[in-house]
Amino acid sequence: MTGSPRKVVIIGGGLSGLSAAFYVRKHYREAGVQPDIVLIEKEKVLGGKIETLQRDGFVVEKGPDSFLARKTAMSDLAKELKLDHELVTTNPNAKKTYILQRGKLHPMPAGLVLGIPTELKPFLKSGLVSFSGKMRAMLDFVLPPRRSSEDESLGQLIERRLGTEVLENMTEPLLAGIYAGDMRKISLQATFPQFGEVERQYGSLIRGMTTGRKPVETHTGTKKSAFLTFRKGLQSMVHALIHELHDVEQRTGTGAARITVRTDSGRSSAAESGPRYAVELDNGETLLADDIYVTVQNFAAAELLRPHVDVSALDNVNYVSVANVVMAFAKKDIVTEYDGSGFLVPRKEGRNITACTWTSTKWLHTSPEDKVLLRCYVGRSGDEQNVELPDEALAELVRKDLREIMGVGAQPLFTEITRLKHSMPQYPVGHPGRIAALRSELSQKLPGVYAFGAGYDGIGMPDCIKQAKETAEAAAGSLNKQPAPVGASRG
Repeated sequence: MTGSPRKVVIIGGGLSGLSAAFYVRKHYREAGVQPDIVLIEKEKVLGGKIETLQRDGFVVEKGPDSFLARKTAMSDLAKELKLDHELVTTNPNAKKTYILQRGKLHPMPAGLVLGIPTELKPFLKSGLVSFSGKMRAMLDFVLPPRRSSEDESLGQLIERRLGTEVLENMTEPLLAGIYAGDMRKISLQATFPQFGEVERQYGSLIRGMTTGRKPVETHTGTKKSAFLTFRKGLQSMVHALIHELHDVEQRTGTGAARITVRTDSGRSSAAESGPRYAVELDNGETLLADDIYVTVQNFAAAELLRPHVDVSALDNVNYVSVANVVMAFAKKDIVTEYDGSGFLVPRKEGRNITACTWTSTKWLHTSPEDKVLLRCYVGRSGDEQNVELPDEALAELVRKDLREIMGVGAQPLFTEITRLKHSMPQYPVGHPGRIAALRSELSQKLPGVYAFGAGYDGIGMPDCIKQAKETAEAAAGSLNKQPAPVGASRG
């Protein structure tokens, strides 16, 4: 290691912030620089929305419950933390996913990717779309393609190519659990840009997906498990990171109030000028920093960066609040035989829940054999009011849907409700370009200040880890090309 330690402040102690601390430490050291890292988190615990409850033999996820296996950043980090032996796959006998249609559960046709059929026969036999809706979807083969690569909404693409029924009956419910959003407003380029590329290349989504090189599947049809989690819950990764970062100062219960650029104040040399930035905390303390990693939600990041750069890219991202309602039952009290991972609920069905995971069927490690665990989701863009209901009222709304859809009339053994306020970022059309412009301005006006997380380049946990890794790696690579510190002679 050369020179004095480089002071690094990481704002936010969720998965993005913890991953940033891990990779800053790793890559800075590899670049020959010793980082002196302070991680600050406003809440009293680290880990953000990740929270696992062990109760009565159940493994209950109060926040997110799994991650996409094809996005390898999380599995790679698990390996680095020597935690990969704890990874578990979904039950291979629970591959079916159902979608509610006029009050009845219909199996999702095989080979469906965001409502785009990669196998025509199962799609044409499905009861999820009417005959006229199927014929409308087949027009995708003859409609002229949109040649522009300019961003549009994901819903606009699906509706334009395959029709309104496919969008509302298949695509929207499939994505409700990922984004809790309005498909007609969410950016295509920020979510599934590969589908725009398929249309431009093949002139048809169905043709491109059936005869071309298929984009990676997002929900069904994979031989291996599409999702992974940890045997003792996702909090295993948070605990492993906290333990690994024993030499990182981890402060909870205080957040960042302000970032200021320090002036030289008459210092006579670069050596005396010290770190470029000061981070003022809620408790009145000030931390000096050479580099700052801002990993909090966009609306919080915007307030820290607003005095220095144009933060409209952050202001434009709305966050939706959702609730997870987990219920445990005795298996003998459940009349339905579960043969899948759960069901999805289209917006137009007018239900209280947006989806239900048959958790104990999908993840065999989560429940004793004589019990059943169900996880229901409440809230989406434009429909968040129920999230704020008192526990008893919210639980009763969920039980009403379970009775009417699945015939579950039994009293739960227990109910765990988690409200995830402002947790689901909604990427507006044009989002990637605006975020790129923000980062360009940051690099010019606040070199050494980086911003990333779920509201930027992907909301999944692997996306957050990947952003942290790539940012730390790039920052470490630029350390030998740093401009002279504030106050240094430019002669």
